[in-house]
Formats: sequence, structure tokens, C-alpha cells
Amino acid sequence: METSLQEKLQGWRRQLHRNPETGFEEVQTSDYVARILTTLGMEVHRNIGGTGLVANLKVGGGTRTVGLRAEMDALKIAENAPGRAYASCNAGKMHACGHDGHMAMILGAAQLLAERRDFDGTVRFIFQPAEEHGRGAKAMIADGLFERFPVDAIFGAHNMPGLPAGSFSTRPGGIMASEDNFVIHIKAKGTHAARPHMGIDPIVIASQIVLALQTIVSRNLDPSQCAVISCTEIITDGLRNVIPSNVIIKGDTRSYSPEVQNLLATRMREVSEGICRTHGAECAFEYTHEFVPTVNTPEFVDVAVAAASTVAGADQVDANVQPMMISEDFGAFLQVVPGNFVFIGNGIEADDGGTPLHNASYDFNDRILTVGARYFAEIVRMQLAAA
Repeated sequence: METSLQEKLQGWRRQLHRNPETGFEEVQTSDYVARILTTLGMEVHRNIGGTGLVANLKVGGGTRTVGLRAEMDALKIAENAPGRAYASCNAGKMHACGHDGHMAMILGAAQLLAERRDFDGTVRFIFQPAEEHGRGAKAMIADGLFERFPVDAIFGAHNMPGLPAGSFSTRPGGIMASEDNFVIHIKAKGTHAARPHMGIDPIVIASQIVLALQTIVSRNLDPSQCAVISCTEIITDGLRNVIPSNVIIKGDTRSYSPEVQNLLATRMREVSEGICRTHGAECAFEYTHEFVPTVNTPEFVDVAVAAASTVAGADQVDANVQPMMISEDFGAFLQVVPGNFVFIGNGIEADDGGTPLHNASYDFNDRILTVGARYFAEIVRMQLAAA
């Protein structure tokens, strides 16, 4: 049974890997997933929050309901994998984050549960679009996801390069951070590079802002709190011999609470506008909330740990992993319903699942497909234990 399941999941996963689609464009992906679920005897509901879908499996007369979620979207990255037989067929797009593997694991859980029917209640298989945008979960919620398909708890997972293959990590409370994006537009006065005194140099101003922003975490934030401010793009309208009139700084911040988010936004605006004003330049500051923190519900952490221990062994489960500053759209679901999110180790060595996420050479480790499928199936059995 295990060998047959492994082969099937690997086939599904590699087919999904060959045909990546980005956020809200997952039409073929949604079709493919829906066909598999229909073949398993599920009732499938389409076009929820765009390309999202939900499949339901009810066994017995139990009234309790569990949701299992996978994300469907890929990234706009050109795959760099010479010799990979199942490499992306869509130019400039690839599954560089393992969402192909996450879908295959949830499909595997669906097959196990449909075959064994060893629970009492309803399980909902939720396939979400546009996780990378931080928009898909909100779109499904706004489209009535939990009104139409209520759940008592929801569970999700993400593969994690750098952790031993098939191991599990989770924690109560915040496990992943929020992500906020910022744009700082400095409007100054361009001039010839040989005559800087005739203008107002926005590159010098931008340099001071970038350095000053780094003092916010070290000097305005309580050291017991965590946050990151990263400037990731600087765009100018200058040339080699032209001091520009405009510089745009883009980047993002990460934190775990609304209070810290508000502090970062306030101080970043004050610092940016203050430095621009000192130099006689104008400043336009934008700050947007993209991802909410992912905060696990303690009682369902216990369920996840028990299920993972059953599947992988207690020595392969970390029940209090250090929080990570990465962000996940699953956090939006956890603001509405309780649940839990886990990391499943993808491997440590680069040639065995250890290549970082969002890398052009990344690949999901097929060896963890069955352990992931069995984990999700065990979650359902524990939550919906037959009387």
C-alpha cells in the first residue's frame, strides 16, 4: 500500500510541478486537483475566491468538521534545473516553494480517508489560490468560505528545507510573522553629476534613510520583541552622469503583533519624512499590511503533535520550535477559525531537499509525500474519532 501510494503521490506532484500557475491564475491546476478529488468520490465546489475549491467527504452521522488546506500557486521564477525530467513547462514560472508537494499531500490524505473511512464527521479539503500574494485566503473568506463550508478547526503545513526530511515542528501561539510592505518616494531636485550644489541629491537622502531605518528595531523596540525592517529595492530616474530627481525605496517588515506593526509604521514614516525635510526634499510614504501573523491555537497544537508523533515518531517532532520571520497566508484563516500549522522537514543537504525555498533550483522532496499525507489523515482520525 505504501509503495503504491508513494508512486501515485509522486506522479501527481510531478505533474503539478510541470505545469505551474501563479496567483489567481491556477485554472489548469484547479481543474487537475478537482478531477482527482472527483475520482475519489468527493463533491467538489469550484471558483471560491477566484480559482479556489473545496471538496467534502462525510462519513457517519457526526457533526464535527475538520478543514485541511493546501495552496496552489507557483512563483514567477525561471526554473534552473538542468536534467530535471519534470521541470516547469511554463516559461518564467515554477513551483519554487513546494506548493506542488503540499497539494499532493492533501490529495494523498483524501485518498487514504476515502478508502478507509475510519472517522465520524466531515473533512473539507481546501485548495487555496494566491498564497504568495497574501491575497488568496482573504479572497476565499470574503467569498463565504466558512459560511458555506464551516469547520471546527483547520490544519496546514509547509515543507522546510534545513530541517530533517520527514520531521515535524510546530508551537503554540505565533509561529510565523506578519509581512507589511513599504514604499518611500523621495522627491528632490536633479542636476548634472558635476554640479551637485545646483540640486538636492535624493541618493544621499535615501542612503541616510536606509541606515536610519535600521535603528528603529534596535532603539525603539523593546528588546524582548522581534521585528525586521528590510529595504530590498532602490529605484532612481538618474543616469551615470545625472543626479536623479526621484528615488524610490521599497521593502518589507516582519513582526508578530499589531502593536509592533503600528510602531514600525509610525517611526518609519517619521524618520523618512524628517530626513527628507532636513534636506529640503519631499517624501511620500506608503505602508500596507500584506500578511497577518500565523498564530496557532494551543489545543490544536497538542492534536498536531500527537498526530505527527504517531506518524513519524516522537523523536521526530519539535513541539516548541523557534518562531520564524517568514509569512504565510494561512494566518488569515486562523484569525477566523482555530487550528494549527506545522513545518515538515524537506531535508538538510542541497541534493536531498535542502535547497532554500524561492531558489531557482529548489525542488520538493518526494520522500516526504507519504508522511505528509498520513499526518493529515491522522489529524482527521484524531479529531473525528469514531464512537
